[in-house]
Amino acid sequence: MTAYTHLLGTGASISDPHRTTTMLALSDDAHSRSSLLVDCGGDALQRWQAVGGTFQEIAGLILTHRHPDHISGLPLLMEKLWLSDRDGDLPVCGYPATLDQARRCMKAFAPVTAGWEGMPELIAHEVEGQPGATVWTDAPWHITSAPVSHGDTPTFGLRVAHESGAVVAYSCDTAPCDAVVKLAEGADLLIHEATGAGPGHSSMVEAADIARAAGVDRLVLVHLPPGPKHEPLEAARDVFPETTLGVEGKSYSIA
Repeated sequence: MTAYTHLLGTGASISDPHRTTTMLALSDDAHSRSSLLVDCGGDALQRWQAVGGTFQEIAGLILTHRHPDHISGLPLLMEKLWLSDRDGDLPVCGYPATLDQARRCMKAFAPVTAGWEGMPELIAHEVEGQPGATVWTDAPWHITSAPVSHGDTPTFGLRVAHESGAVVAYSCDTAPCDAVVKLAEGADLLIHEATGAGPGHSSMVEAADIARAAGVDRLVLVHLPPGPKHEPLEAARDVFPETTLGVEGKSYSIA
């Protein structure tokens, strides 16, 4: 096995003391500089190092939407890349509104970073707001997206296809919707938010319904709220038995 999906964080904006905000990473040991980060609401690079990653391996960053718990760690991420031995600028993929927010985050620190020679640039790659939109195509990944249901905030979920044929889907923040079923169809692993039922979010049972409808092999729940989780987890397993809670720093082999 050489390819992995890593849970860099598994919490909602407010979560249990041991959980940071939900962030993911994709890696493949067989390909140099091919690792991707998905969201950076916290210190994504510290969590990346904790799962064994290096800064040089990072090929790009995907931002699913513009909320603080998914984007506010960007200036720190860029500072760390500048201080590290990683060379080159950073491709950042997202919807136009998300990329605008990313630029504003960086602009807030412009008076500080203006004199930092060699500070990497954020290279924006706009993702189209339609099902099947291309996000990333460099080997070993082919990643597409689709708009999901997160209130009035433009947000996309992801379908990550590895060159081996393995597929991982990520719902991001969303109420239950057909778009996630289509993104996850036949996936080896579905990573689905479980903040709780309510506007723009899903419960554990609702995530399990999506997993069953999509015919996935495994369901991992993230974007978890604080508090007890045993009863809602058991209810979700009644719907889809292969359901587990996301664990900080856990890596799933996918190929």
